[in-house]
Amino acid sequence: MDKIGFIGLGIMGRPMAKNLIKAGYAVVVCDVNQQAVEELRACGAESAATPAETAEKAGTFIVTMLPNSPQVREVTAGENGLLKGIRAGQIVVDMSSISPIASRELDALLREKGAEMLDAPVSGGQEKAEQGTLAIMVGGSAAAFEKARPILEKMGATVTLVGESGAGQITKLVNQMIVGINISAVAEGMAFAKKAGVEPRRVFEAIRKGLAGSQCLEDKAPRMFEGRYDPGFRINLHIKDLWNVLETSRAVSCSVPLSGQVIEMMIALANEGHETKDHGSLGLYYEKLNNVALKEIQK
Repeated sequence: MDKIGFIGLGIMGRPMAKNLIKAGYAVVVCDVNQQAVEELRACGAESAATPAETAEKAGTFIVTMLPNSPQVREVTAGENGLLKGIRAGQIVVDMSSISPIASRELDALLREKGAEMLDAPVSGGQEKAEQGTLAIMVGGSAAAFEKARPILEKMGATVTLVGESGAGQITKLVNQMIVGINISAVAEGMAFAKKAGVEPRRVFEAIRKGLAGSQCLEDKAPRMFEGRYDPGFRINLHIKDLWNVLETSRAVSCSVPLSGQVIEMMIALANEGHETKDHGSLGLYYEKLNNVALKEIQK
């Protein structure tokens, strides 16, 4: 099988790279965290010291899974970046969640070298990364997508080509907008019920199969009732995604008032020390705002 480069071995990248190894692919990894590199080497991966060396050692594909746009820019176009070692015909599959504007700029730089980029952000969090059941949304050329599909299917349960360069990142931002707004609505509704003298769990049971039902309601309302805010998906990461929403919305002159409200709530939570808690901790924001407790008292 083709040797795959993999750059970024964090909470998501590490299990994703392991799934490629389990599927039989040769993988060459690169990360600033040498402990993570050694963990992957113990699973059978080869290592590279720099992104440029990763590109030189890899076959057709180099996967990147990094925190945000600046890191992807540095890995791609910085000193010893991918552009220093990339070859014509190689495909960078960026699975980070970054600005679509940055994705399109980096794809253009790679095309000057005869390579190209697929932006392929994911949804599903650490658990689904470990299970290989992520939802992967892809932007880029149809030809590159078909070439990359087999490796993407080793990391995700659903793999969808949405459009040209940047379309995958736009789709991820839409996902994050809807999720954030939905969780806020769940927290607001449950706080309203509690303040009005009705037990939130009973409200949840009454509405969960109706039009108000959603995956966010099913997952986050019970967390609020239990006071269980271990991530999940961290508040600080959702803030990052919503900053990318605001940046992109301004670039295309699109009004996104609800997303603007949600990021303010999340920033308030982060400033109170909750930045690494699950985004379901929006329940804590509404508890403080309304002087109520959504966590149930154990009898």
